[in-house]
Amino acid sequence: MTTETPGRRPKAGNGEDSIYWDKSKNRYVGAVSRGYAPDGTRRRPKVYGRTKTEVRTKLRDLKRDLAAGVKTSSKYTVERAVNDWLARGLKGRDQASLKAYCSLAKNHVIPDLGKAKLHELGADDVDEWLEAKSEELAHETLKRIRSILRRSIALAQRDGAVTRNVAELVELPDGQAGRPSKSLTLEQAQKVLKARPGTWIHAYVVLALLVGMRTEEERPLTWAHVHTETGHDTRPHVDVWRSVRKKGDTKTKKSRRSLAMPKQAAAVVDAHRKRQQEACEAAGVAWTPDCLVFPNDEGQLRSSKSVLTNFRALLKEAGIEAPKQWTTRELRTSFVSLMSDHGIPIEVIARVVGHSGTATTERVYRKQIRPVITSGAEAMEDIFKA
Repeated sequence: MTTETPGRRPKAGNGEDSIYWDKSKNRYVGAVSRGYAPDGTRRRPKVYGRTKTEVRTKLRDLKRDLAAGVKTSSKYTVERAVNDWLARGLKGRDQASLKAYCSLAKNHVIPDLGKAKLHELGADDVDEWLEAKSEELAHETLKRIRSILRRSIALAQRDGAVTRNVAELVELPDGQAGRPSKSLTLEQAQKVLKARPGTWIHAYVVLALLVGMRTEEERPLTWAHVHTETGHDTRPHVDVWRSVRKKGDTKTKKSRRSLAMPKQAAAVVDAHRKRQQEACEAAGVAWTPDCLVFPNDEGQLRSSKSVLTNFRALLKEAGIEAPKQWTTRELRTSFVSLMSDHGIPIEVIARVVGHSGTATTERVYRKQIRPVITSGAEAMEDIFKA
């Protein structure tokens, strides 16, 4: 029986694996012989460890991966995998989504896990990381950062850089509670609907609060999808067929819907259109049904920041306390709350707001939903009676 001591490197036979001590790295090295590359250089993938036992285990895993066609690289880190996914795995996403994913990756995933070799990352590592993050992050943010890691590893799997996706093997812990959504009371909503009449933000708020449109659906809305006329078998309505997403699609298939407008909303929107047409005529600019309903000063898509700033200014004028603590999405929350208070069934509310079922409506708007035993436009006409 022979023993090997650090500093002595036995010669391996042709085609054999070898384990030896590397003094410069203060580690044992395991090398697998893979023949020669086209340029004549030897192919010898290597693994490192503090003990021979550790190296033997890594060699076994390496040979298994090589047999499975996995192009494992000891230099391929989690950071590289995440950056590869950010560069190649987000096709079709709008700029806001890209910015959000990059921010989460660079602030939470890469700083904590980036230096780890991807093929050495274990489920326990991911589990410990998520548990630590759950102490500081909201649950939704926790879901997003795990999704970034999971999808990054999935891309690496597709490229043959790793055999399994350890991010799929862990359960998501409960994160911190996010900021709860608020909703306007009926009295507050009535004040808001009277603030800054004759302005675009007033018409914007009216559509959101009385029709239940998402702000991402309002910003790209064109006049071709707004119908204020009343016919024998038609009533004023909005075709919610687009959003600000990269390809213009709505959030889900159920989100693609046509919503009736209450008479109050139709009157406000119609007056807004006439003002816009007069402004275009005065400026010598052609007005067409393809024009945006709520454009910026250059006639282009208005930013979400512009909408938020003007919305908060409207709230301040309406006398709403702490206007800077409100967001535009809470107009939709208020819509749901007012509908529920009025006795509209959750099934109807879910259909109006574009949810595929009642589960999302109950989960997202649980504080606004009341159990009831008894559609949108008719309810709003009744709630805000002239």
